[in-house]
Amino acid sequence: MSYSSRGAALFLGGVAIASVAVLAAVPPILQDPHYHAFADARPLFGIANFCDVMSNLPFVAVGIAGLMRFRRDAPTAALFVGILLTGFGSAYYHLAPDDHTLFWDRLPMTIGFMGLFAAALDERFAGVGRAALVPLLILGAASLLWWRWTGDLRPYVWVQFYPCIVLPILYWRFPVMTGAPVLILAGALYGLSKILEALDRTIYLADGALVSGHTLKHLAAAAACYTLLRYFELRRPLA
Repeated sequence: MSYSSRGAALFLGGVAIASVAVLAAVPPILQDPHYHAFADARPLFGIANFCDVMSNLPFVAVGIAGLMRFRRDAPTAALFVGILLTGFGSAYYHLAPDDHTLFWDRLPMTIGFMGLFAAALDERFAGVGRAALVPLLILGAASLLWWRWTGDLRPYVWVQFYPCIVLPILYWRFPVMTGAPVLILAGALYGLSKILEALDRTIYLADGALVSGHTLKHLAAAAACYTLLRYFELRRPLA
């Protein structure tokens, strides 16, 4: 293992231990009962919450495009399976938002996050990402089952945000592929999607607004997913 690979492994392990310790020390994180009260509930063509439902179509398009290109690369294929299924799961959730349907929105996202993490591992440690993929996917699903059984979101929070914390630093400090600016753009778009989500009602109630912040959140997140697709298409090993 090279010096850079050892550093990356120590970094990943250290952040994992520290983040698990922090979450273990805080009280259980419960689902906000008001989470499902989205601003735009307008139906159209017989479809409830039309804009929040139909704005998931870009996820389906990106997922299909990614699978057509990378179906033989297991970690990357898992990422695009997660993106594809997020389109369907999120649409299903927004038809009738509640905790039961939210499970099917979040499950595909864990597939995507774990697939992206496994792909990053595979770039740096040959074969490790492929070997870790199934355990990571099981971990993602288990975090949501734990939430359904106990009401505690802490494991799911870790599954979602651990990759978001380590991947930007991993690609910046331990680069092995070209395309870092593309990944920075993907991260910025994902961050924008979280801001738009928080401003859901504010944007919807603004003068002249046609859509809500949550609808725009879907579009920004789908743009981030498309940017990831471009990264995997354009990346090349560093000399």
